[in-house]
Amino acid sequence: MKPRRGTAVPERPAVVTPTTLHLNAAASLGASPASPSRLPLEGDLGHHLDCWYQDEHLLVLEKPAGLHAVPGKGDDKQDCLSRRAQSLFHDALVVHRLDRDTSGLVVMARGLEAQRTINKAFESRRVDKRYCAVVQGVPHLPSQGLWHLIDLPLALDWPNRPLHGVDFEQGKPSQTHWHLEQADVDKQQARLLLEPFTGRSHQLRVHLKAMGHPILGDPLYGGLDAAQRAPRLLLHACELSLPHPVTGAVLTFFSPVPF
Repeated sequence: MKPRRGTAVPERPAVVTPTTLHLNAAASLGASPASPSRLPLEGDLGHHLDCWYQDEHLLVLEKPAGLHAVPGKGDDKQDCLSRRAQSLFHDALVVHRLDRDTSGLVVMARGLEAQRTINKAFESRRVDKRYCAVVQGVPHLPSQGLWHLIDLPLALDWPNRPLHGVDFEQGKPSQTHWHLEQADVDKQQARLLLEPFTGRSHQLRVHLKAMGHPILGDPLYGGLDAAQRAPRLLLHACELSLPHPVTGAVLTFFSPVPF
């Protein structure tokens, strides 16, 4: 699924988004569901877990904006996606994260062996992720309909942590492919598809800020104008593709963009 710089937008593969409880039944599904299964959490009034897929080896979950992926510091940051999952699946283990303000697809492993296998898939870049973002302004493009590359090294801004920034001396290599999906000149905003080739903290948010088009609703990198133009960070993990940790079959999931 990963595009290359200057290439045309790849067509989405003809895949099925499974929601069944058992892996063997996934192949029999004929269409992608409109929404994930909502699993209520006992003892937590109003709390729930939105699950796109589950079997004995992995979970694919929907993280809402505003919910931490893992516990943070402080009593008010203990409700999080991983703890909700572990309250229903005692063997659920963290593989990757999304920022608190980002919504969308997250995979968790079930058991140490599955966690090791999925981690290796991430390390070898056999996991593809696609995001949708709405940014301030309309990017100027030398050619329409293509994917483009942001290639800027990133590092933690220690005096201002948790902020990250472009750092050509100590930053780690970071690449993001992006495609202009829709432009609104009147509103001075644009909808972009994003595919991170690397997985640095705050990578998409910092790269788009450096490009001069911060994400709307971003309280960290948007500045006063962009931050106030949306009630939430307009960044959503809308597509996830990975090999199953046991069968090796490639599973691809789509999550509708909520904005």
